[in-house]
Amino acid sequence: GIKWMSSLEAKFQAAKDKKPTAEKLERLRRQKINRFRNQHRISVQGTDLPDPIATFEQLQKEYKIHPKIMENIQAAGFRVPTPIQMQAIPVMLHGRELLASAPTGSGKTLAFCIPLLTHLKQPRNKGFRAVIVSPTRELASQTHRELVKLSEGTGFRIHMIHKAAEAAKKFGPKSSKKF
Repeated sequence: GIKWMSSLEAKFQAAKDKKPTAEKLERLRRQKINRFRNQHRISVQGTDLPDPIATFEQLQKEYKIHPKIMENIQAAGFRVPTPIQMQAIPVMLHGRELLASAPTGSGKTLAFCIPLLTHLKQPRNKGFRAVIVSPTRELASQTHRELVKLSEGTGFRIHMIHKAAEAAKKFGPKSSKKF
């Protein structure tokens, strides 16, 4: 059938239709995030994923990252997060598991070191609180270097253990039982 209405009713109906609903706003937000991910070639799988970050400053505002860590990020010359950092850091800060793949030199080390230090919150004298296992000494050295730079001034002690005998000398013979 045909629906008849006055021009005044038509204007009222049009204004009512233009009012964004919560669902429409959420859909627009999702589209914006998907465009951002596509633009930066970020591919994700999973459900209820946190939104990617566009700047390191968002970490301070949204996740309350330690100010000294933020200062160290800036001092190291990092201005804008790389695509792997944009998505991986929020995922890990939300306590989610992550399997990430990115080319060499894309910032994976920083992407997992920032959430690691943030979850530890502050140094404690309780032995080793986090362990990073690396497949090669070269990668272990790189990770150690980056963590030392990132945690400078926070009080965290960063150690690299590559031989059990050296670890026993450095941390004491009972260290393997203690830790």
